Amino acid sequence: MGASSSAPSVVEPKMSPRAPVSGASASPVRRSSSFEFLPPSMSELRVVLLGNSWSQRSSVGNFILGENKFSTEAEADWCLTVRGRVKEKHIVLINIPDLLHPNMSEYRLRRNVGTCERLSDPGPHVFLLVLQPEDFTEEHKLKLCRVLNLFSHRSFYHSLVLISTPREESPGLMEKYHQHPPLKEMIRDCHYRFLWQKDLEPAELLTRLGQVVKEHDGDHLSCRSDRWTRLMEYEMMMFDDMMSHILSKSGAAV
Repeated sequence: MGASSSAPSVVEPKMSPRAPVSGASASPVRRSSSFEFLPPSMSELRVVLLGNSWSQRSSVGNFILGENKFSTEAEADWCLTVRGRVKEKHIVLINIPDLLHPNMSEYRLRRNVGTCERLSDPGPHVFLLVLQPEDFTEEHKLKLCRVLNLFSHRSFYHSLVLISTPREESPGLMEKYHQHPPLKEMIRDCHYRFLWQKDLEPAELLTRLGQVVKEHDGDHLSCRSDRWTRLMEYEMMMFDDMMSHILSKSGAAV
């Protein structure tokens, strides 16, 4: 599996009815030495990496491309884009700073989402949610749903959950984590598209990414339709906060 040797491009931010989907089950994918993971008419796949660990997301990105292009150690403060070629198809991977961090402000969250939208223009095909089961809390789940909704209310239809291998393994542990409420609910929200990273081969992951694309006939997610609505909501929220602050100061002065 070949990949291009182009260097990562770094862009600093400048702004700020659930139903099972056919073909979305977690049954093993048949492996083939000559598979086509994208429709013939598609030449590029754009994937946004999300999750609660920069190291895990970067490792998965390198796994997809077949070479080390993302640093798995130092987390960047901006969105990092890497391009490669797999099976004669261009792949664009976008790794975002940890949007699930509890201390991330609303401004930084929206700024990074906006930057990611710009880097994935005209829109991402798949959100790959790389989740470490023992670290994925209810707070993380709520924040991740919030992030996906900031992109579009249809982001969940374009999402695939990849469950990282637990740091400590024991018999029955993977099934236990599968029943972990936040993880279980996140899988349900993504219409039961999920994979375990353990023993996963690159061809299988690429095939599952391609399945998500094929479910939408090769169409990418359009974020633009929700952008103005989100902007108006944000400006109204900022106006309400400003007015509350002014009124509180006026009351204190009286």
